[in-house]
Amino acid sequence: MLALRVLSRVEQVRAFADLSLHAALARSELAANDRALATELVYGTLRWRGRLDFLLASVSDRTLADLDPLVRSSLRVGAYQLLFSDRIPPSAAVDESVRCVRAAGAERASGYVNAVLRRLAEQHGSMPLPALATDPVGHLVHALSLPVWLAERWLAQLGAGEAAALAESLNCVPPRTVRANRLRADRDALLAELRTRHPDAIACRLAPDGIVLGHRGDPGLDPAFRDGRFTVQDEASQLVVELLDPRLGHRALDVCAAPGAKASAIAERVGPSGGVLALDRHERRLGLLLRDVRRLALTNVSTLVRDASQPLPDSLVASFDRVLVDVPCSGLGSLRRNPDARWRVQPDDIPRLAEVQGAILRSAARGSRAGGAIVYSTCTLLPEENEVVVEGFLREVPGFRLVARAELPAALQGVADDRGFVRLLPHRHDTDGFFAARLERCS
Repeated sequence: MLALRVLSRVEQVRAFADLSLHAALARSELAANDRALATELVYGTLRWRGRLDFLLASVSDRTLADLDPLVRSSLRVGAYQLLFSDRIPPSAAVDESVRCVRAAGAERASGYVNAVLRRLAEQHGSMPLPALATDPVGHLVHALSLPVWLAERWLAQLGAGEAAALAESLNCVPPRTVRANRLRADRDALLAELRTRHPDAIACRLAPDGIVLGHRGDPGLDPAFRDGRFTVQDEASQLVVELLDPRLGHRALDVCAAPGAKASAIAERVGPSGGVLALDRHERRLGLLLRDVRRLALTNVSTLVRDASQPLPDSLVASFDRVLVDVPCSGLGSLRRNPDARWRVQPDDIPRLAEVQGAILRSAARGSRAGGAIVYSTCTLLPEENEVVVEGFLREVPGFRLVARAELPAALQGVADDRGFVRLLPHRHDTDGFFAARLERCS
């Protein structure tokens, strides 16, 4: 029932799934196993909603779009269990969906839900999905669960094979990845310790402080986390800071800092002789950053509540050796982690986001001193939010240059294109999808 309520809220008011699920679990008294199941049902149903709807439509005599949102969500949760869960018998999945519909006050729909899910349980093994070779859009939409507009965009941008590989990778559960606090732990020594509790742990391929723990366990419960010796952070996110390359003693500005994983990584690198000023428009989110800073025993981070799209105060102009501009974006590169974004983000959101992103970059650039470096980054794969924003900035703001691939840190040259734009892709690198560009102020 908890998963059903969360999914209904996500669809009806475009709520963020992670925040809604966290709030619902905090209010519940579910046992650990039931909490894990509710989490799987929410994220799994969102990942595979496109396929679930396609197959449900094939066994329903009603149009899914015309159903009450709660009934539609109940069908999807039941279908997810039938198609993707090997721990729940089909009869139990059907019966639980019917029970939830009744408990939610939709008694009249219980017979319909029962009939549709029973037909799906009997027939889904023989129901064909559109093939990539003959119907590439249908394959990405109905087999791999992308919205139509995004499927069409990625097919045009990447080609059929690459788009399908990307879409398929975004339906996988991401690994749990952490970053060693280099002020308090050696990465290799920490890895050896963590392997005693996370046997599948390995070093990240590109991020020098990164460790992939695997797909099991909660890193937040590990004693090394509580001791401040590591932070949970995807490898792509770690590599954004690697591209920024903050050095001991540097003064750094992070203009969209919360919840703070990149800001704390910068602070660990600049050390006690350097400092980080972290900006965010939400005071509560900066509170999360400061909580992490205390856990990591960092003393060189200060915060300021500020809208990064507004001009920097004169006191901060030309004050920083490094400036990180990790802007709010559509998040379409991190669908493994936030599958609801594929249904929440709409095509007309992109130009509005790009306008804000450009404003933030122009404002943040004023903080860079001559000879300083700026990194612009997103967790999306759409050119309008990435290279188009950077190219527009370089045309409009004199005195900056895009750093070429040969000048980037060695670990990143292999994931940069000929111009120096860095791209990390889930299906190639097993990271979130990220874009980043390093700019330097020449004058």
